[in-house]
Amino acid sequence: MNLKLLILREQLNKVSRFNGRLHSACPSHCKSFSTISSPVSTSCYSLSKDHGCFLLRIFKTQKIAGSSGRFFHSTQVVRLSQASMDSKINSNDFEGDDGTMNEFLSRFVWIMRGKLSEAYPRCDKETINGMLSIIVANVVDEMEKGGIEKRVGAVAVAALSQDFSQDLWGTVWEVSKMVLQDMEKARKKEKMKFLQSEEVKEMYRFASEAGIRGDLLRELRFKWAREKMEETEFYESLERLREEEPAGEKEGKAMHVEVNAEEAVVTEDKHDVASILKRKGNIRYKIYGLELSDPKWAEVADKLHEAEEIIVPKEPKPISGKSKIVMEKILSLREEDDPSPLLADWIELLQPSRVDWITLLDRLEQKNAGLYFKVAERLLDEKSFQANIHDYTKLIDAHAKENHIEDAERVLKKMGENGIFPDILTATLLVHMYSKAGNLDRAKEAFENLRSFGFHPDQKVYNSMIFAYVNAGQPKLGESLMREMEARDIKPSEEIYFALLRSFALSGDVGGAGRIATTMQFSGFQPTLESFTLLVETYAQAGDPDQARHNFDHMMKLGFKPNDRCTASMIAAYEKKNLLDKALNLLLQLEKDGFEPGPATYAVLVDWFGKMQLVDEVEQLLGKIGEQGEVPPFKIHVSLCDMYSRAGAEKKALQALGVLEAKKVELGPQDFERIVNALIAGGFMQEAKRLHGMIESRGFAASDQRKVALMASQTFTRQRPTMR
Repeated sequence: MNLKLLILREQLNKVSRFNGRLHSACPSHCKSFSTISSPVSTSCYSLSKDHGCFLLRIFKTQKIAGSSGRFFHSTQVVRLSQASMDSKINSNDFEGDDGTMNEFLSRFVWIMRGKLSEAYPRCDKETINGMLSIIVANVVDEMEKGGIEKRVGAVAVAALSQDFSQDLWGTVWEVSKMVLQDMEKARKKEKMKFLQSEEVKEMYRFASEAGIRGDLLRELRFKWAREKMEETEFYESLERLREEEPAGEKEGKAMHVEVNAEEAVVTEDKHDVASILKRKGNIRYKIYGLELSDPKWAEVADKLHEAEEIIVPKEPKPISGKSKIVMEKILSLREEDDPSPLLADWIELLQPSRVDWITLLDRLEQKNAGLYFKVAERLLDEKSFQANIHDYTKLIDAHAKENHIEDAERVLKKMGENGIFPDILTATLLVHMYSKAGNLDRAKEAFENLRSFGFHPDQKVYNSMIFAYVNAGQPKLGESLMREMEARDIKPSEEIYFALLRSFALSGDVGGAGRIATTMQFSGFQPTLESFTLLVETYAQAGDPDQARHNFDHMMKLGFKPNDRCTASMIAAYEKKNLLDKALNLLLQLEKDGFEPGPATYAVLVDWFGKMQLVDEVEQLLGKIGEQGEVPPFKIHVSLCDMYSRAGAEKKALQALGVLEAKKVELGPQDFERIVNALIAGGFMQEAKRLHGMIESRGFAASDQRKVALMASQTFTRQRPTMR
């Protein structure tokens, strides 16, 4: 009601101004309108006789939206007494603010202005404003009587004011109904905004990740939005209560207190202040059966606050002036430079916190990775950096990815010196690092540390340890870990099966290769060309050409065409037993089917023919490899050195030996044994002794046969055979 009268006063002011300076924009109807030049009081409004006749004439003769047939009608000039208006305006109702009424009248005037402009297209804006002022004044009067909510949509309008015709009142109620509907839609839309609040969306995402779907998820979202709306409305009501408390203090009744006969009667004023009732006793908070009013939760909140200060990063300090110059110098350092002096100057100038250090490290990591490692390691001892276990782990992981094993171990040692013990994540990183580096002992140590923490290794940890065993030539230990994975319902990957199968094939372990192949089939992995090739290699290494040929034929029956590597493995199996006729028959049969031997097959034949001293045939095979444009396998030079040394071809033997010495890292103990024996047999004693010393420097044990041959060569000088 406060805002109603305030708006009414504003409308009256408009009417007063309208009466004082209105001029007609309608030439056919507005010539008789008289102008009132004298000032009009802002507390009331009045219409001149000519003006009243003008409005009556317009209301009786013009239509609103001509097709509807509604007429404006006025039977009397609206006059308000000065006394009544003053009493309303000076009323205490103006002390409040009615937002709903303000919105209603704003919407009403907007729509009604359009209808009046449509009904009176030749009237100017001030005339329309005058009509709106009179209509709004009557609507406000009806609102004061409580009629706006009751009569909207009603059929009977006889009890309404007779200032307007029934058609005009019908139009007013139609517009009012439309406004109320729009306000209701806006209110509902305002409530719907809580569906998009951050708390509701966060709970919605959590529920969807937890597996809640469909109608239940939708109902929960509306429920959370409704609770959020109720919470917001509750706090808004508290805020309104606080604002409604009187600003001044009210005088209370004087209370007379009789203390003694000599003491005077003291009158005390009590202040009558409206406030919310205070609750007595301790508030008990209980959520989902959890008693949160216990004092221990205050300690938990303090600890969470402390942890939040560490986890949630703060904003870094603005860097300017000398500190910025020093920072640019740090970023421009080279990897071999010492950053300690500049870091000391930066600390003195900026007094950096942890977030400032992290910002610097991020920029260093992007610009200079080598300098980043150096600075990050120095910061582990810096108090202002507040290093924790995650900083150590992050640095160890970065070194492990770059294969900096010594640097990672140095950080690990510093971690122990500072009293920080490795956790599960650190132990996992060490397993991966040592497995990748081939350090089986340290990998096993880190793996056992994981078990000591009570941690059950996951698939990645198992994979790293299995590869470590495979690379160390211990596939049986890797197989035991694979069985442990299966017992824990962790399915090994196909890569793990092939790694174990390949390791068993290199060692010629037929039983282990068979177990892995069978397990693969039971695990759902179908046989492939690679698996058959590895089985053929296993039996070839074990010297069982019959089983190798059985797997070779079974592979072809399943529709797999042998490639160069698989055929070479089959020929190598025949080489073990010197079954040259079967090998040649197999090659002829494959060539009929369109197979063409490649470098791997030719390399096996070169080795075989070289052992038989078929020099011409070997050189023909080398020519075929060259015609294919392929690079001969490195191990073929072992066969050539053996053949040419025994044949007495010094130049070609030394040439092959030079190629082998250039890549001696790729040679194994069996290769060194064969080369030394061939050099001794060919009479190349100096080269044999030099290669023997190279073998001992590599840490390979010398065989008894080689030792006897070297001792015999010192006693008896052999004559070099000549090439045929």
